[in-house]
Amino acid sequence: MKLHPLNLSLVLATALVAASGAQAQSLLQIYQEAKGHDATYAAAKAQSEATAAKAAQAKAALLPTLGMSFSQTKNEVDRPSGIALADYTNKSAGLSLTQPIFSASNWATYKQGEQSLQLSATQLLVAEQELILRVSQAYFDVLTTAEALTSVQAQKKAVSEQLASAKRNFEVGTATIVDTREAEASYDRVISLELSAENDLRTKKLALDQLAGKTNLQPAPLNLKSALTAPQPQDVEAWVKQALENNTTLQQLRVAHEVAKLDTDKAKAGHLPTLELSAKYGETRCSGTAGTLCSPNDAKSLGLTLNIPLFAGFAVQNRVKETVSLQEKTRAELEAAERTVDQNTRSAYFGLLTGLSQVKALVASETSSQSVVDATKLGYQVGVKTNLDVLNSQTQLFQTKRDLAKARYDVLQGQLKLRQAAGVLKAEDVQSINDLLQK
Repeated sequence: MKLHPLNLSLVLATALVAASGAQAQSLLQIYQEAKGHDATYAAAKAQSEATAAKAAQAKAALLPTLGMSFSQTKNEVDRPSGIALADYTNKSAGLSLTQPIFSASNWATYKQGEQSLQLSATQLLVAEQELILRVSQAYFDVLTTAEALTSVQAQKKAVSEQLASAKRNFEVGTATIVDTREAEASYDRVISLELSAENDLRTKKLALDQLAGKTNLQPAPLNLKSALTAPQPQDVEAWVKQALENNTTLQQLRVAHEVAKLDTDKAKAGHLPTLELSAKYGETRCSGTAGTLCSPNDAKSLGLTLNIPLFAGFAVQNRVKETVSLQEKTRAELEAAERTVDQNTRSAYFGLLTGLSQVKALVASETSSQSVVDATKLGYQVGVKTNLDVLNSQTQLFQTKRDLAKARYDVLQGQLKLRQAAGVLKAEDVQSINDLLQK
């Protein structure tokens, strides 16, 4: 059987799609690749580790410090006339131990370190959630543009067939040259759309490849038999409650507020006494002709040191005023962020519901548009519809197909965004989306 060139191209395209599908990468696979490659995530991870290390430093102010000293001194002493010089070497070594017993400032610093540990964990979670969204968005962008290109190519095939039909009808005298010109204009427009779609797909694939550190990635498309479900629970107030408890932005601001309160405690500690224990042990040894000029000895000491601040030029009072104002600033920022999170969570929830409704409506519209195309073609054949009517109905059908493909992937992305807003987005959610893709 001899294939028409157009049909041969379609066969080749189908074969390429099948070959790419066999090597398609899932969303979970590409996310795991990106997690090991993405520089932004690596930087956030390093920052989290640095924050944790800095937190451990704060504990040092409560622990004892131990030091060792050693010295050696050579001495020459002038004696009365006729008596030889006295030369000797003085060697000494010692240990010193200091243990803070009471310091309100050191204790506040230690508590700030504990807060920083919590902050480091939250920072890493933020970076992970942002990476999930960036990878999924890039992944769905490739699939959306690929669907758009496929739709445009199908539209080009349909317009090409309509153009051929218009030319045949003109040749036999059943149609005017207007039909042919309209079909040619539509074909030229579709060619332009195809070029734009090809470039868009190329750009989106480069972005995904760069994010994962791989080349020529082939994302697995959505399995159209997979059901897109509504968010659970189906209660916006429940999602807002989760967000106000778990949202990562709010967690970081709460830590910042606690640290600011501890800064005030540290500032107030400037008025409080400090008490520390100190212990020292030292040995002195002599060598040479020192005589009575140097005698070996051992020295031991144990004591308590109490420091009571009396006046520091109003520095402490002004420092307290500063920290109280900064504490109020963090409280106001936290309150503003809570309102923003509340709004964003509601927007994400209702946006997801709207997206699901749009998918349902577009599925129905696709069926209706296909019926319109079939009816218009039949009407054109019997002379009650024009060629332009057919071309317009085809354009509407393929635009609906593109909108439907985009709406489906927007719903998947919307599910992840809602969970991020609620502060509960985890890598396990990537697997849930992964289960909806073609195997």
